[in-house]
Amino acid sequence: MSHAMSDDQVAGELKKMTAFIRQEALEKAKEIQIKADEEFAIEKSKLVRQETSSIDSQYEKKFKQASMSQQITRSTLANKTRLKVLSARQELLDELFEKARGKLSGYASDKSKYQEMCKNLILEGAYALNEDKIGVRARKADYEVVKKAIEGAKKEYKDNLSRDIDIVLDEKNPQPEGSSGGCSIVGGAGKIDINNTLDERLRLLESDALPMVRTSLFGKNENRRFYD
Repeated sequence: MSHAMSDDQVAGELKKMTAFIRQEALEKAKEIQIKADEEFAIEKSKLVRQETSSIDSQYEKKFKQASMSQQITRSTLANKTRLKVLSARQELLDELFEKARGKLSGYASDKSKYQEMCKNLILEGAYALNEDKIGVRARKADYEVVKKAIEGAKKEYKDNLSRDIDIVLDEKNPQPEGSSGGCSIVGGAGKIDINNTLDERLRLLESDALPMVRTSLFGKNENRRFYD
């Protein structure tokens, strides 16, 4: 036969149940909090990694851009400096050959040396043409010297090759009076003209001897791999 619980017993049971429920709720809340903290930590770590990666990527990109910009600036400055040096060197070479050009006309003042030079220029053309008759063109002012040079050339040609050559001064087609002197030798019935004037010789010297002159003045170019 059951006995009805007293009010105190009921209150005690309710208190026990309340305490149990409260304890369960606290433990559940603690579990939720721990799980939430873990998820927060994971998400936080993920966000930190993403931001760190983004910062690293941006830094690397900016570093590459800065490095490339620096290389471009350095290359531009190097090219400008190189061009200035080349320009200064070319000006010096131009001045050197211009001074040489200014001295060319002075070679004709020493008649003896000028006659010998004209003889050698005529012989050079005669040997190259290898013909029985050739023409010589010179400045009118040089006709007297060139005629003597022709006679000397004819004699030396015969001495060297054991045959005569007819060398004629072409007075119908003189070299310009403004030129520096020398001769041109004509063969092939007027179709071949060997330009042995002093102006042409200097022009050829500028072209052919320029690398050697440049090396003598400025030294060997260490960056140059091939030479003519």
